[in-house]
Amino acid sequence: MSFDLVSAPWLRDLPRSGEPAEQSLQDTLLNAHLIEGLSLPSPTMMPAVLRQVLLPVVVHALGAPRSLGEWKNWFEQDGFSSQQREKLVVYLDEHRGRFDLLSDRTPFAQVAGLETPKGETKSVALLIPSMASGNNVPVFSCLTEGETLELRPADAALWLLHAQCWDTAAIKTGAVGDDKMKSGKTTGNPTGPLGQLGVVMPLGRTLYETILLNLPVDYDGQAARGVPQWAAGPATAAWESRPARDLLELWTWQSRRIRLIAVETPDGPRVTRVVLAAGDRLTVTPPFEPHTAWTHVAKPRAGQSPRYPRRHRPGRSAWQGLNALLVLAVPEESDGVSTSLLLRQAGELYAQGCLPADYPLRVATYGVEYGNQSAVVEHVMADEVPLPAAALAASHQDLCQLLLEAVAQADRAAFALDRMLADLRRAAGGEPLPRDKGGRPGEVLLHTLDPWMRRLLAGMSRQPDDIDVLEAGMSAWEEVVWREARRIAAELLAAAPLTAFAGRVKKAEKGEKKDVYRSATADRALTGALRKILPRAAEAEQERQAERNRTSSMSLKEEASV
Repeated sequence: MSFDLVSAPWLRDLPRSGEPAEQSLQDTLLNAHLIEGLSLPSPTMMPAVLRQVLLPVVVHALGAPRSLGEWKNWFEQDGFSSQQREKLVVYLDEHRGRFDLLSDRTPFAQVAGLETPKGETKSVALLIPSMASGNNVPVFSCLTEGETLELRPADAALWLLHAQCWDTAAIKTGAVGDDKMKSGKTTGNPTGPLGQLGVVMPLGRTLYETILLNLPVDYDGQAARGVPQWAAGPATAAWESRPARDLLELWTWQSRRIRLIAVETPDGPRVTRVVLAAGDRLTVTPPFEPHTAWTHVAKPRAGQSPRYPRRHRPGRSAWQGLNALLVLAVPEESDGVSTSLLLRQAGELYAQGCLPADYPLRVATYGVEYGNQSAVVEHVMADEVPLPAAALAASHQDLCQLLLEAVAQADRAAFALDRMLADLRRAAGGEPLPRDKGGRPGEVLLHTLDPWMRRLLAGMSRQPDDIDVLEAGMSAWEEVVWREARRIAAELLAAAPLTAFAGRVKKAEKGEKKDVYRSATADRALTGALRKILPRAAEAEQERQAERNRTSSMSLKEEASV
C-alpha cells in the first residue's frame, strides 16, 4: 500500500474563492497565496501541520530570509516566485520516498516494522484525544475502545502529526529495539513538545503570508544548517533524551515512535490499528523556540530556569493575556513576561516598513491542559484575535500601553462586580462565595466584553498612528464597559433579597470600625470603582448627568412660569 503525501490530497484548503477541497502537499504550497487557511479536524492541528510539514519544507528547500529586506521581497511577491516554485517541486520529488505515509520501508514520521514484544497493536483512536482509548476516556467520546475505527490515510496523516506534537505523557508501550524498555513498558515519558508550552502563532491574510510570518529571519544561517526528520536517516525504536540542535529538528521533533497499520477495503486503504511507543525526549525548550511567549524569573529557585515557556490558562480568551503578547523585553532584575520571537519580529518588520501600516495581523493561541499525571487531556484551548502590528514595535509603545490599559480595565471592572456580589451576600446575612465555587458576575462581564475587545483591537489596527482615532476608540470601549457593568449590577440588585436593603452590621474587633453592608452601599462602591477604572466614561457620564440636570431645571422653570 502507498499514500504519497506529496501528490495525494490530504490537506483541506480554504480558498479565497470557490469551495474548500482537499489538496496535496505540493498543490497547497504552490497555491498558498490563493488559500486563506486550512480546515482541520482539530484547531491544535494547525501548529502541528505548519511545524511538522509546511515550514520545514519551505526552509529546507528554499532557505529562510536572511534579512528583513529579503523577507519584505518575499512578502511583496504575493506568492512563491516561479524560481521558488520550481525548487519546491524538485525538492518534494527528491524526497518523495520519505513522504509515503504507508511505505513498508520508510513511512512518513514513523518507524517501519515497529512492534511490541508481544506483537500487540491498539486502535487508531489512540491518536485522537477526543476518543476513548486507554486511560483517556472523554465523557462525550463517540466510540468505545472496543469498537473499530477506520481512518482514511488523509485523516490518519493529520492525527499522526498531532500525536508527535501533543501526545499525552506517562507510560507507553515498549517496542522491540528500545533498550530502555522495562517489563514491556517505557515510563517517564513527557507530553509532546507543544504540550509543554502555550503556542502563539501569527496569522496572515493567506496561507502564504502565514508561512512567511512564521519564518524567523535567519540572520546567521543556522536554520539552513539543520535538517528535518525526513532528510535524516530512518528512525528506529531506539530513542534518546537531549536538546534540539537546530530549528528544523525542533519543528519536526519525533517525540513518539509510531507505526500506522492499514488494511485494504472496498473504499481503499484504511488505517485501523497503531503501535505507539516512546520517542525522543526534549530536555529543554530552546531559546530559539519561535512559537511561545516566555515567563522571566529574576531570582529562580534551585534547578529552575530563569526563562521558561508561558502556558495558556483554560477559560481565558487570548486578549486577557495580551501583556504576554505585547511586552517586548523584561529587565534581567525583574520578574515578568515577554512575547514570542515571531511577534517581536513582526514588530520589527512593521517598524522597517516591511508590513503595511494597516496590516490585519492576527494571533492564534493553542494549548492543552493535561490531567492525572499528564496521561489524559482535560482541556483544549484555541483562540484567535486581531492584533495591531504597530503595538509590537518599540516606536509605538503608546498604542501598546492603550491596549494593555483596556485589558486591565476589563479585569478590574470584573473584580469590582465580584466584590459587589460579595457585599450583597454579606448584606443578606450570608458569606462571599468560595474562590473556586459558583458563577461570578465578573466572568459574565468578561464574556460580554469579548466581541467588543476584538472590535477594539481590529479598529486600532487600521489607523495606529492617529492618536485622535485611538482615543476615540478607548472612549467608546470605556462606554461599553461602563454600560455592561451597570447592566449586570442592576440584575444583581434586582435579584438581592429585601433583607439586603436593610443590610447587616458586622461586629468590629477591638479598635476597628464596624462594617456596614447594604445593597445601596454595594452599589455606591461599584460606581466609585468604575469611576476610577474608566475615567473617560466617568467624564462622559458626568457630562450627561449635568445635561439631564440642566434639562430638568429648565422644565421646572417653565412649569413655574405657567
